[in-house]
Amino acid sequence: MTATVIGLALLAAILHATWNAFLRSGADRLWSVTVMSFSSTIVAIPFALILPLPAPSAWLYVGLSAVLQVGYSVFLVAAYRNGELGQVYPIIRGTVPLLVTAGGFLFAADRPTAFQTTGVLLVALGIMSLSLGKGRAATASILFALATGAIIAAYATVDAIGVREASHSGAYIAWVLVLYGALMPAAYIAFRGKLRVDIRAPETLKALGGGIVALSAYGVVVAAFALGPAGPITALRETSVVFAALIGWLFLAEALTARRIAACVIVTIGAICLGYTP
Repeated sequence: MTATVIGLALLAAILHATWNAFLRSGADRLWSVTVMSFSSTIVAIPFALILPLPAPSAWLYVGLSAVLQVGYSVFLVAAYRNGELGQVYPIIRGTVPLLVTAGGFLFAADRPTAFQTTGVLLVALGIMSLSLGKGRAATASILFALATGAIIAAYATVDAIGVREASHSGAYIAWVLVLYGALMPAAYIAFRGKLRVDIRAPETLKALGGGIVALSAYGVVVAAFALGPAGPITALRETSVVFAALIGWLFLAEALTARRIAACVIVTIGAICLGYTP
């Protein structure tokens, strides 16, 4: 990989951890993630209007992906209710490759490599370290974090199929974001009632900024995929776990104990082993 590709992958990791920090620091996180969705929707609408419509067979996947991403947002908010960024984020990020590897073994008869087997053990050990003992996250946060990881794995699988069915990846992504942008406010209203947004309020600007950071994280990693091999890039992006712990310590006054650092590093190495394809 070139220095440019490595830099893009690491930047994507930092941006992904950063938008989670935006969400974790919000006073009303469900409101924050709802307003964050506006940023991606505003960007997606022109592309949805300009690009050709996805193939008819892809619309089921567009709808299912949008619904799953709403579920992801809601469960992510619930996970952060009683859990810190440095605790919850590594569990979520570690769960995704763990489930993808397990799914391939159970349903596609994929035999895990030595790298993947090592990765499974390391991720499991890291998650257990964050979930047990003194200073662990609340049980509810751990369960919501695990569920969030499962939902991410589910919509990633749906998207992998849907993009192929759509015949145009840009149109597929744009319509998923547009539909997500319509469903997320509806979900907020269902849970909380009326959605109030004052565009001049600092909290609104902060949430919109978080949405732009989240969208930038996606754009940067797509740019990296266009320039380099997917396996090593995916592996490097998992360093976001370490960045999340550092951001939580620097900006959210979270504890950065030796045990938490070790757990985050173990999850990162395990996720790299699971995601890396030579």
